[in-house]
Amino acid sequence: MEKTMFDFGFGPVPAHQHANGGGWVADSARVADTAFVGSEAQVYDEAQVYGKAQVYGKALVCGKAQVYDKARVYGEARVYGKALVCGKAQVYDKALVYGEARVYGEARVYGEARVYGEAQVYDKALVYDKALVYGEARVYGEAQVYDKAQICDKARICDKAQVYDEAQVYGEARVYGEARVYGEARVYGEARVYG
Repeated sequence: MEKTMFDFGFGPVPAHQHANGGGWVADSARVADTAFVGSEAQVYDEAQVYGKAQVYGKALVCGKAQVYDKARVYGEARVYGKALVCGKAQVYDKALVYGEARVYGEARVYGEARVYGEAQVYDKALVYDKALVYGEARVYGEAQVYDKAQICDKARICDKAQVYDEAQVYGEARVYGEARVYGEARVYGEARVYG
């Protein structure tokens, strides 16, 4: 029997259409029967999608990324590298999650945001617009990072804090409570901002 081939953008590889949704899945990837891969979505390389996870729209999951539980990746989002998206987390629009980043809980990453390195976004945190979260940064609780804000190194943004505009939080800085960091503010070192 002839193998079905599909070109994920780097030449044809053995692949199949997922029974639940019809999206293309490389034979090298693993997608559970319980997961959904929409007709225009793609899962390839050694990526894994399992549990009740959903990948749809024009989303791509590749590399050694894992999407599981009830997580959703959709729109034109990309999850790759060794990234994990799980729980009830959502990654959508043109967001990118890669490296060894983790997005979980009920967190959402969307717009053109990027979460990468060993960063983690979890609980009910939101990262959106063109925000960047990377290094070993953590964004959690009900925190929001948006506009062109950058959170990196070992910085922590939590509780109901918001970082936006072109603000940057880095080093081992902490922003928590209901604090707002915005404009072109720089918070770094071991600074603590509480509101």
